Amino acid sequence: MSVIEKPKLAFWSDTEELECVSFLPEAPNVMTFCFQSVSGALFSYDPGQFLTLELPVPGGPLYRTYTISSSPSRPTSLTVTVKAQAGSVGTRWMLDHLRPGLRIRAKGPAGGFSLVNHPAEKYLFISAGSGITPMMSMTTYLYDAGRDPDIVFVNCAKRPSEIIFRERLEHSASRINGIALKWVVEEADPYKPWTGYLGTFNQLMLGLMAQDYLEREVFCCGPEPFMQAVREVLVGLGYDMDRYHQESFHAPTLEAEDVPDDVVPDEDSKAVIAFTASGITANCTQTDTVLAAARTAGLVIPSGCSMGICGTCKVRKTEGQVHMVHNGGITDDDIEEGYILACCSNPIGQVTIDA
Repeated sequence: MSVIEKPKLAFWSDTEELECVSFLPEAPNVMTFCFQSVSGALFSYDPGQFLTLELPVPGGPLYRTYTISSSPSRPTSLTVTVKAQAGSVGTRWMLDHLRPGLRIRAKGPAGGFSLVNHPAEKYLFISAGSGITPMMSMTTYLYDAGRDPDIVFVNCAKRPSEIIFRERLEHSASRINGIALKWVVEEADPYKPWTGYLGTFNQLMLGLMAQDYLEREVFCCGPEPFMQAVREVLVGLGYDMDRYHQESFHAPTLEAEDVPDDVVPDEDSKAVIAFTASGITANCTQTDTVLAAARTAGLVIPSGCSMGICGTCKVRKTEGQVHMVHNGGITDDDIEEGYILACCSNPIGQVTIDA
């Protein structure tokens, strides 16, 4: 009698393309895109991490970073939920042109904004707009674990019709104890009564939503002004900010003490960057970034946020010295192995890059 062997599980890596298999409109100018690997490989990542997509827009590839809105507890597919802002190019292209059957490249997953890095008994998720996506991923992850979680889930939107994932979250909350949903809107939709919170998130609302907020691990995501307001609310209430975590693709303001003082780029000093893999040599100044010098020389290095956060532009430096001030997009181990982020690294003298 022959024995049928179970197929070995293979996991997706960013050397393989993603294929769009479906899309779903979520709210005005908001759409969820579902991807599978071309080979059928499964996806492994931490809930709350992000991907950088290579979008084939007219005029050349465009790199945009999006949080994964699905959960690794459902590994056969992966979703990103995107919102097109006024003047957006990449996201607008996705809404208008990304359809089932189209394949794109992606880098990642990456990022440390995840509850797996900060386990707790109680969570407080606070988000606004498309900042709800990592919260959706983490909530689904806890829901799929089968145990009752303890989550107070706060989401702020312009109006009820713009709350992303509202129906899905309410369905999940109706099937398990421990997901308390709190919606906050600035105004009601016309001719539709609204009985939830109305206005902007504040200390009074937080006290009503979660009286035990001091006991909860806080995760926050949204536009920078919104997150600043949340931080001020928590600080004013005496919250331990060591238990506050936020995800943002806006670079934080660097204090003077955060800037390395060993080498300071000089705008009057010349630098030379040799890109060995491409056979290109770029002449620039020390105040030019490696990424800017590469673009000027006609070399495309994939990049996303351009602020040292997403890690998309990571390249290996084989010789020379750079002045790099990043915002968490690269690990200490990567740096020890010679990697740098091209978007926030300034060449000092002669530098050789494997790109």
